[in-house]
Amino acid sequence: MTHSFTAPNGAPLSRFCFGAMQFGGKADATQSREMYDACRAAGINFFDTAYVYTGGESERLLGQFAAQDRDQLIIATKVGYQGGGGRDNLRASFAECLDRLKMDRVEILYLHRWDDETPVEETFETLAELQQAGKFDHIGVSNYAAWQVMKAQAVAAQFDTRIAMFQPMYNLVKRQAEVEILPMAQAEDIAIVPYSPLGGGLLTGKYAAGESGRLADDARYKTRYGQQWMLDAAAGLAEIGRDIGVNPATLAVAWAARHPGVTAPIISARNVEQLQPSLDALSFEMNDALYARLSALSPTPPPATDRLEEA
Repeated sequence: MTHSFTAPNGAPLSRFCFGAMQFGGKADATQSREMYDACRAAGINFFDTAYVYTGGESERLLGQFAAQDRDQLIIATKVGYQGGGGRDNLRASFAECLDRLKMDRVEILYLHRWDDETPVEETFETLAELQQAGKFDHIGVSNYAAWQVMKAQAVAAQFDTRIAMFQPMYNLVKRQAEVEILPMAQAEDIAIVPYSPLGGGLLTGKYAAGESGRLADDARYKTRYGQQWMLDAAAGLAEIGRDIGVNPATLAVAWAARHPGVTAPIISARNVEQLQPSLDALSFEMNDALYARLSALSPTPPPATDRLEEA
């Protein structure tokens, strides 16, 4: 990449990012601290949070933990999920993010989602002003379509800035990003930091083993991951894991990380025990044969042109 993502001390971005979405929610302060420490011990220096996570507790806890080694860390937060991408909302939300984190700046500021109601020019002029004031280094976007990224990128150029990072959903049963998002990012020099490599817990193998979780408790996740072919793919992944003696969560994260367009998948959990298989993926070497075997568990999405004969 032509741009680099570094901590204040110059340390480069770690291969994985930790998502602090559960901090202060399903993970209490002690569990959150233990996961933070486990990530640091594993060499992770990239941490992700957002204005809307756990009513602000995610940012508050991450800020507390990060204070001891702030210069070594790359911190990302997100604004605009609530209240839209207007100037006043972005400025007020981001100011509150920094206050919660007890930081005067972060490395990456994401727009959490596309806003149809606000002119893109207003949004990116505001981001450019904050960036030029030294409040953050890089602009990121999350949950955008590829066309939205390119539209926003053209507008960002008017203000002498650019989108440098993109956070889409991507995992073994959610492969839509392969159609346009990943090729676009590779062509346009945009770092991809995908979330949900475990498919909301589906790809950990716990559902195939008869356990419960968000797919049973959360209507959004049941809709997102409740199709039978997805459940079958998760069962197939668990079976392969048993065959080769590797936790299916490790395989799922390593699979997402292996795509050449992926910079750093976001891993997360409720406690250290649940997190460990994802951390194990840092050192897991996935060969071409295993990658192909796992990829065959789910359908490859058709090309954007839908010309299947050219795929």
